[in-house]
Amino acid sequence: MELLLQQILAGLATGAIYACMALAVVMIYQAIDHLNFAQGEMAMFSTFIAWQALQWGQPYWVAFVAAVALSFIGGVLIERVLFRPIHNAPILSNIVAFIALFSILNSGAGYLWDFNIKTFPSPFGDGALFGITLIGRHQAGMIGITLGMLVLLHLFFRGTRLGLAMRAAAANPESARLVGIRVGWMTALGWGMAAAIGAVAGMLIAPVVFLEPNMMLGVLLYGFAGAVLGGLTSPGGAVLGGFAVGVIENLAGAFIPYVGRELKLTIALILIVAVLMVRPSGLFGRRVVSRV
Repeated sequence: MELLLQQILAGLATGAIYACMALAVVMIYQAIDHLNFAQGEMAMFSTFIAWQALQWGQPYWVAFVAAVALSFIGGVLIERVLFRPIHNAPILSNIVAFIALFSILNSGAGYLWDFNIKTFPSPFGDGALFGITLIGRHQAGMIGITLGMLVLLHLFFRGTRLGLAMRAAAANPESARLVGIRVGWMTALGWGMAAAIGAVAGMLIAPVVFLEPNMMLGVLLYGFAGAVLGGLTSPGGAVLGGFAVGVIENLAGAFIPYVGRELKLTIALILIVAVLMVRPSGLFGRRVVSRV
């Protein structure tokens, strides 16, 4: 029973990171109807920026805030410079642009900071939380920061004019334009917020997986699995899907024979395929019907 509870709590901790990635993926998907295959590399690059600030002697939370702010600005610039000119281009053009962005960020991080594994500090320290061996301090911190960020995002999208404008632009761009909403800038802000959320995920997972240019590849796959499981049209569903994927992969690695650590990533891929076969819109997503 203790092992089961420990695996569930550990799954919720890693699921918090997957939930962040799933939410970032869904925010961009709702804005441009495409998956951002470079989302993980954007998060990785932001984490390297935070690491560099730490190497220059900055306190952790100063580096954290600076990385999030620069990630937001970078996300806006990427949308304005790279994706706005091709928003009406064929889908293949967008996919090639995502792959190019992936390669640029991955290679750029390797060139600037090399491909050697680096340690990234945790602001919460090591050891058990309040002497409870079931969950560590960093795991509890990951869950706490993620839940706090999700609450702030919920309040932003539900209770502010800018948040409501962004939701309207994502749901119905044509009608939003008719009431004076600048849809293009709402899309850019969505990119910026998705990049900032990804940066938080990268800095929280880096103490666990260590810092190197390919650190976010597996995390992004889990984020995709969470987004598909919860529904690409439902941000809240994507968050729940991310937490669910974290718990499922931990339980599978602990209790299913021959899975172990080596095959845990396979669980995410099986989830993606299974959900797409049974319910393509996800558990909480809505079906989109188009007249032809």
